Amino acid sequence: MALNMCLTKAFTVMHGLIFFAILFGTCATTSSTKVSDSSHSAYEDYATYIWHNRLYLYMATALAFALWVSLKMILKKKSLSNEVSSWVQEDMKKEECCDKRAEVHVSGVKIFFGSQTGTALSFAKDLSADVRSLLDLATEVIDMKEYDPDDRLADECGSKCVCVFLVSTYTDGQPTDNAEWFCKWLEEASTDFRYGKTYLKGLRYAVFGLGNSLYAAHYNTVGKNVDKWLWMLSASRILTRGEGDCNVAKSVNGNIQADFLAWKLKFIKRLRVLCQADDNCCGKRKEGTSCIKTDAQEVEEEENAALDNNYYEEEPLESSSDEDDSSTSPSVLDVEDLGSLMSSVKQIPSDGGQVAKRSRKVARKTQDDKDERREMITPSLREALSKQGYKLIGSHSGVKLCRWTKSMLRGRGGCYKHTFYGIQSHRCMETTPSLACANKCVFCWRHHTNPVGTEWRWKMDPAEKILQDALEKHQNMIRQFRGVPGVKSDRYEEGLTVQHCALSLVGEPIMYPEINRFVRLLHSQRISSFLVTNAQFPEEIRSLEPVTQLYVSVDASTKESLKKIDRPLFKDFWTRFLDSLKALAEKRQRTVYRLTLVKAWNVEEMTAYSELVALGQPDFIEVKGVTYCGESAASSLTMANVPWHQEVVAFVQQLVDMLTDYEIACEHEHSNCLLIAHKKFKVDGEWRTWIDYDRFQDLVKAHQESGGQKVFSSSDYTAPTPDWALFGASQQGFDPAETRFQRRNKGKDVSGC
Repeated sequence: MALNMCLTKAFTVMHGLIFFAILFGTCATTSSTKVSDSSHSAYEDYATYIWHNRLYLYMATALAFALWVSLKMILKKKSLSNEVSSWVQEDMKKEECCDKRAEVHVSGVKIFFGSQTGTALSFAKDLSADVRSLLDLATEVIDMKEYDPDDRLADECGSKCVCVFLVSTYTDGQPTDNAEWFCKWLEEASTDFRYGKTYLKGLRYAVFGLGNSLYAAHYNTVGKNVDKWLWMLSASRILTRGEGDCNVAKSVNGNIQADFLAWKLKFIKRLRVLCQADDNCCGKRKEGTSCIKTDAQEVEEEENAALDNNYYEEEPLESSSDEDDSSTSPSVLDVEDLGSLMSSVKQIPSDGGQVAKRSRKVARKTQDDKDERREMITPSLREALSKQGYKLIGSHSGVKLCRWTKSMLRGRGGCYKHTFYGIQSHRCMETTPSLACANKCVFCWRHHTNPVGTEWRWKMDPAEKILQDALEKHQNMIRQFRGVPGVKSDRYEEGLTVQHCALSLVGEPIMYPEINRFVRLLHSQRISSFLVTNAQFPEEIRSLEPVTQLYVSVDASTKESLKKIDRPLFKDFWTRFLDSLKALAEKRQRTVYRLTLVKAWNVEEMTAYSELVALGQPDFIEVKGVTYCGESAASSLTMANVPWHQEVVAFVQQLVDMLTDYEIACEHEHSNCLLIAHKKFKVDGEWRTWIDYDRFQDLVKAHQESGGQKVFSSSDYTAPTPDWALFGASQQGFDPAETRFQRRNKGKDVSGC
């Protein structure tokens, strides 16, 4: 249509020119007629010819001019059309850019957690706080138990929220209690044709799993499955799945807290990129820039991101723990240092070469550090145990003041070991050279704050340092009772000199590679040794040098119940358990079975218990009702699982009826505990369950000096048991020399051996 308008204008101009040409030609013809009469030269003839045909000449000139004007107008119109077209294309690109970027718009973050002990919950809260403070995004922490995925999860596909799943793997690779239904639904939906493969298309998510690599067959199974099931339903993963490892020796960053922190930094960085990309297409970008990146820009950004990822993955994380007085920083990061680390994210050098150089340097350092073993006590573990009253020693040991030590300092009675074996509770030090354990017992009074492991993979402190620091810290705790009302001065002075050592504080002392050296050091200072093991290290039991009394925890009598109660890390836990009992039977010194009764769990297996007694042939059997340590997410035990003392007595009587060589010897009603003793300790009708500690020290010294040639047995260092300690006595195991004290309206102190 524009072309037709141009042609019309051109013809109008041409017609006007022709009209003026004809008018001018007519006037000129009249004048030239008068001139032709005067001359007829050749020139005049030529000029006359041209003049006579001047109309055609004018018409040609007018036509050429009209064509020139038309052509110029057409070219101008075409240029305008191209300019308009470029404007339209640019607007279309902008709209396409905004449509594309709208897919990564982030309106908020929903954090789902599946937690048993509270670790995943604490991680969820930390992540929520950091996302709000650093990115100014709305967040919501959601308990999977309170969320119905069947009704609500599909709605997240169009909500523009990013969903984060922090899930723990529990016993046998199963989800935690609060995540059980969510995971079951997700698994079924991923294979149910009624939902379809695109049911969660549009849902953007990230997964971080919490597990323990010591359970190799089930390590982070739940996190892997949740990631897989979401992907099968066409959800979009925005970040590679993270895996936190409770096993300090295998953890990439040193502990599970540092593993989560490293993943969290990547997640926040990824989230920031998504948010910034959205801002750029919404009119907040600078003039002259484009939302569309060139291939070269994308390649450059990918290279920089790769360098950054290498930097965070390879660089050892550092801690600023106030308790570390060394000049070098530890190789793991405490969660409290998030702020400083996030600042370092913003200060990454823009020079890719410098970053690459630093990354390679850190990578070499990390490779060199792989040969160095990590410390067992991480900053977070140190904080947790310190809050519980532990005095930590070196990198893997600890000491704590027993409640019975405090009680006997005041003359208010001693523990069951005082009743059964004659120890002086106010002179007993409760310690351990290894905080790690190979079990995660449901009745653990430490609430699983200690690490776990199946072998020694940590840095090791010398036995001399452990004992020296343990004695010093124990004495310092005793000194705090100086001048305290009720503390007897003579007991206080005696308490400063340790006479007994209960290696039962927490963990598995026999795992410590220098346990024999540690025991020898105790005996060199004439300190008796009471060592407790969880019956998972039979070879260590066989190689153990003589101790005053060796305990083996027999928490169940069948494979199924032992797995349920102790939750051992070893796959061959039952074989190890039975072999440990056989190893116990080979020991010549005093041996003890330690039975912890959990009502409705292990109190109905009499025949199986009697068979285990025949296998290990212990000198004594301690039967104790489980101690309720308060509510814990790590255990489902309640007060209903704690047997009454009368119920413990009934169990012991039934068990003794099935044992031909054993009788009930002692009772400590306050600890809800009874002692079954082999009849060989009943000499001439008198029980000799107490220990002659001086005699033991002389015997063990002679044994060591002879290089093991001089041997002795449990019968060589016995002492008479007082009447008040015997089963059936009116005192029920309470020393009449002490003063009974009844606590009222006071929280229960669960510490003790």
